[in-house]
Amino acid sequence: MQVIETLAEGLKRELKVVIPAADMEARMNERLSEVKDRVRINGFRPGKVPPAHVKKMYGKSIMAELVNEIIQKQPTEILSGRGEKSATQPEIAMTEDEKEADKILNAQADFEFTLSYEVIPAIELKDVSGIKVVREVVEVPESEINEQIERIAESTRSYEEKQGKAANGDRVTMDYEGKVDGVPFEGGKDSNAELVLGSGRFIPGFEEQLVGLKAGDDKTITVNFPADYPAPNLAGKEATFDVSVKAVSSPDKLEINDELASKLGLESEAKLREIVRGQIEGQFGNVTRQKLKRQILDQMDELYAFEVPQGLVDAEFEQIWRQINMDLAQSGKTFEDEDTTEEKAREEYRKLAERRVKLGLVLSEIGEKAGVEVSEDEMNKALYAQISQFPGQEKEIIEYFRKTPGAIAGLRAPIFEEKVVDHLLNEISVTDKTVTKEELMADDEDGDKPAKSAKAAPKKKAAKAEASEEASAEASEEAAPKKKAPAKKKAADDKAE
Repeated sequence: MQVIETLAEGLKRELKVVIPAADMEARMNERLSEVKDRVRINGFRPGKVPPAHVKKMYGKSIMAELVNEIIQKQPTEILSGRGEKSATQPEIAMTEDEKEADKILNAQADFEFTLSYEVIPAIELKDVSGIKVVREVVEVPESEINEQIERIAESTRSYEEKQGKAANGDRVTMDYEGKVDGVPFEGGKDSNAELVLGSGRFIPGFEEQLVGLKAGDDKTITVNFPADYPAPNLAGKEATFDVSVKAVSSPDKLEINDELASKLGLESEAKLREIVRGQIEGQFGNVTRQKLKRQILDQMDELYAFEVPQGLVDAEFEQIWRQINMDLAQSGKTFEDEDTTEEKAREEYRKLAERRVKLGLVLSEIGEKAGVEVSEDEMNKALYAQISQFPGQEKEIIEYFRKTPGAIAGLRAPIFEEKVVDHLLNEISVTDKTVTKEELMADDEDGDKPAKSAKAAPKKKAAKAEASEEASAEASEEAAPKKKAPAKKKAADDKAE
């Protein structure tokens, strides 16, 4: 087998691989000798079929198998022998001429194919001892714990149906149907919907107009959807809701005690407080971690400069760009609405993709040199976390991961990255700083995001990789109590986070 390098420009490589016809025929004959005793051909006893006849019957099909095996296995072996790693799956090209292909399958012509790929660049690791970061730490105040417990208590609060008019704090059970210009709109209808007045869960002006109604009352409510409402067909429009009140219920006394804890399956109020404190500390800790990681990556970005494989950049950019366009479509906005153009946005997000790829390669090299590994137990926990998000579809999810190597790699990558960050935290200078909750939560990413789109919903989605987990988790948590069409505009803001 001959391997001839035909292109070496930057990270791009192209190799011509030639396997002589004689070698291909020798491999075919070897394979034929393995199967001749197993083939069954009418007129011949088992094992007595002449080799020439076996070759005539099965030669081309076996040669086709050999060709497939070669193009599946040889690229990896060739790159390994050259001491190279391909950034993406190498592109393989071979003859499309039927006559030439037929000659190859009959061992009358050399088997030739080309490999085109980009190599992972050699990265010389830098000294990171000069990196200095600040770890912001929040001491959880009792007031924060009390507020969280009060929200939990509200969610478990009992209501008793009453006679008389609805007041703030009462729960109204109702049917409603929304219309714009007299025409019902999708998602604007519900039956036996429950709403606690004063909760702020519906769009501004809706709940206030229910105050004073009683069971059996009908009323048409007029409201205006906020200009930034997530549904473009409703944003900024006046709507009417035909409301029929089915029942009005008043809440029982809000008490935080052992009885409340018991309702939640806990032994005491003290245990409830302990759990809530731990949850809040965990939430703050996640934000601290992401901001700390961002500082590290920002300084690593300045520390390293090298050419990155454009194939990886293309893939990363396409992922970002799909999300940007999805966000724009959902918000009903355009690039012009965000004070930019598609061309400028592409340029900025392309830079973001290059940064992500570069830092990913650097972290990978650091982790490899440091011997960072992801254990089977860690992978199983990550897989279980994915499966738990799709109740009832466990078998399908497991099968998907079993058949999709890229999906498994996607589970491993964030675990590996976090372990590399842990390694770096032992190598750099970390100073702890006590801050308030407001200081911790302050958005300090302005300098990291694509210019001109800093205020747009899409910019949040395409924020740097190190901040995405924190943002998406925050959004899903906040959006949880949303209702149907009249849901408060806050849903759109949360989604943007």
